[in-house]
Amino acid sequence: MDKLKQLESFVSVATRGSLTAAAAAERLAPAIVGRRIDALEQRLGVKLMVRTTRRITLTHEGSAFLEDCQRLLAEMANAEASVSAGGVKASGYLRITAPAGFGRRHVAPLVPLFRALHPEVSISLNLSDRVVDIAGEAYDCAVRVGDLPDSSLVSLRMADNRRLCVATPNYLLQHGRPQHPTDLARFDCLSLSSETSQSRGWAFSVGGAARGSRTQPAKEVIYLRPAGPLDCSDGQVLHDWCLAGYGIAWRSSWEVQAEIAAGRLVEVLEQYAAPPNGIFAVFPQRKHLPLRVRLWIDFLKHHYGRPDHWQVR
Repeated sequence: MDKLKQLESFVSVATRGSLTAAAAAERLAPAIVGRRIDALEQRLGVKLMVRTTRRITLTHEGSAFLEDCQRLLAEMANAEASVSAGGVKASGYLRITAPAGFGRRHVAPLVPLFRALHPEVSISLNLSDRVVDIAGEAYDCAVRVGDLPDSSLVSLRMADNRRLCVATPNYLLQHGRPQHPTDLARFDCLSLSSETSQSRGWAFSVGGAARGSRTQPAKEVIYLRPAGPLDCSDGQVLHDWCLAGYGIAWRSSWEVQAEIAAGRLVEVLEQYAAPPNGIFAVFPQRKHLPLRVRLWIDFLKHHYGRPDHWQVR
């Protein structure tokens, strides 16, 4: 029980940004919450957060531990609710949101399937590329792709998402294949023109020791802004241009995996692919998550955990 309370207090402090706010939420004295954090760090033998009079900052280990703790606490709450709910049916109004492109392909097709299993649930799906204020706009759950900003929301990682350089076999036959990310300067690259998208450029993992070396230094992620004769502010247009053979595009695996499996697109520079980011279900912190929300998250996790899901366009 003490270990569980330590985890709960750690998550509360990390997401709220202060001992005082966490103590108020848990209806405890700040000193008690502080002692729980101290005991947790001592038990683990690692510093999880740096505390000053003004702010609390998570260490690298603390950030990684936070995600695991949020998942464990959410799964425990789900398990308890499943038992206590017994045979109660899911019902009510479910409001969900997702990015437009991803949502069209990988959320919208699942909504009717979910409702067929739970006919007493009414569902509203919002597809938007803006970052929706889930709590402020009364959404139950969001699907988000990429690195998540720090927030008081709970996030559960559903699947990995890689960014890939792809082109058609015919384009590569005519123009050759880049052997290194810097070679992209010699190719027709299809880039987003929006100033707010891919602001750092295309990401690649480079470096490391030569083959046969006994040492293997960590690879470094670099960002390039390859240019080309065509750019567009819409990712779907870039995807269509790439399929038409107009150049090389840097797209998400969720978008191109089916075309790669079918041979319509080919991945290049795969040995330089940057580490994957994630596909997450995000929802407000609640002591008792409604059954319809828990079932929806489990439904997504089941489908996104199947490799064949990403092979179907």
